Amino acid sequence: MSDLFGDQHNYRRHLAGAEPLPVRMRPKTLEDFVGQEHFIDPGKMLRRMIQADRLSSVIFYGPPGTGKTALAMIIANLTAADFYPVNAATVGVKEIREILRAARSQLTADGKRSVLFIDELHRFNRAQQDILLDDVENGIVILIGATTLNPFFTINSPLISRSAIFQFELLSPEHIIILIRRALADREFGLGQYQVRITDQALNHLARASDGDARRALAALEIGVLSQSPTPREPLVFDLDVAVESIQRKALDYDRDGDKHYDVISAFIKSMRGSDPDAAIYWLARMIDSGEDLRFIARRMVIFAAEDVGNADPQALLVATSAFHAADFVGFPEAQLPLAQAAIYLATAEKSNASAMAIWTAVADVKNNRTIPVPRHLRSSNYPGAKKLDHGQGYKYPHKYPDAKVDQEYLGVDKTYYRPTGRGHEALIKKFLQRHKEQNP
Repeated sequence: MSDLFGDQHNYRRHLAGAEPLPVRMRPKTLEDFVGQEHFIDPGKMLRRMIQADRLSSVIFYGPPGTGKTALAMIIANLTAADFYPVNAATVGVKEIREILRAARSQLTADGKRSVLFIDELHRFNRAQQDILLDDVENGIVILIGATTLNPFFTINSPLISRSAIFQFELLSPEHIIILIRRALADREFGLGQYQVRITDQALNHLARASDGDARRALAALEIGVLSQSPTPREPLVFDLDVAVESIQRKALDYDRDGDKHYDVISAFIKSMRGSDPDAAIYWLARMIDSGEDLRFIARRMVIFAAEDVGNADPQALLVATSAFHAADFVGFPEAQLPLAQAAIYLATAEKSNASAMAIWTAVADVKNNRTIPVPRHLRSSNYPGAKKLDHGQGYKYPHKYPDAKVDQEYLGVDKTYYRPTGRGHEALIKKFLQRHKEQNP
């Protein structure tokens, strides 16, 4: 069965001339692997498991071009187990069942285990993923699943519970520069047969504009070199203009139905809460450029104004609400203007969550504690028979008293929900309540 997929090293060697540079330059050993030091550095658990050939089922999760497939191919070269690589976008249930049957037969025949690598695992639906459960749990196959989407959104919970999850991070510009220089020096798989002189500006631009994606950086490098019709004898200059033209505009990693959607809006809210207008504007720009629903953004700003600014600046809720209606009225691209204005206002406003804490605490009391009856003097007296029940009797109308204040019970129990801060407008509210309490002990 393993012959069906072929030996990975031979496959790479025979097709090296046809494969794109990012594929040709995939690392072949752990020592060549760049990035993900948090779990692949010497002494780290995953590296020890790979070197000892004691790998258990794992899920590699992270952005494109960060080394998920490359690390799986390294494992293929190091493991004594049979290795079956497939892509969930092109393989069906029939092929997966065939692999699982072969793995069971191999294990029964000579005790040899099998590794099943499924790239883009998230493309399997729930039923397809369930096919793997028994054989993964029983150790018939070791699963390596690679996905760009958060597995907690896209992978069945039972499959997640049977696997260790390793999150791949975006590569740093320094990582990208290492890979570019390696590709330019490699004569067998890279571009070392050409005399390419890359400028520091071009190198740094590729490292930044690739946005942590090695595949994107190496593809741009190859485009820039081959588009100049290079020959082994003539030197070639890869300058900033070539780099800009080769990599063009980056596509933002943003899935409106996945975790990036929640991560970016979370960063936006937390930046405003932390009073950082520059960070708030950046995350707002990320959402706008990625096609986020303007109403979703504006709704969250309205909620933020009430929850995090509150009465420290009552104007904030008016600004956020106005921005919501203005943005909805004009639409994109102009909607970015009222959204930006409101985001900056909210980020730089005085903050207080005292109002939010008050309602959250009160709602918890209503749900969990004894219900407080409405005091008799506060009950409605605007219906026939109310007077017979003494409803409304003894109520004191505050406007008949000096400063519209009168000592009167409104709750029936001694309970404080609203505790204003001393920030912004709430400082005035705090003084008002203190004065009222002193006058009506």
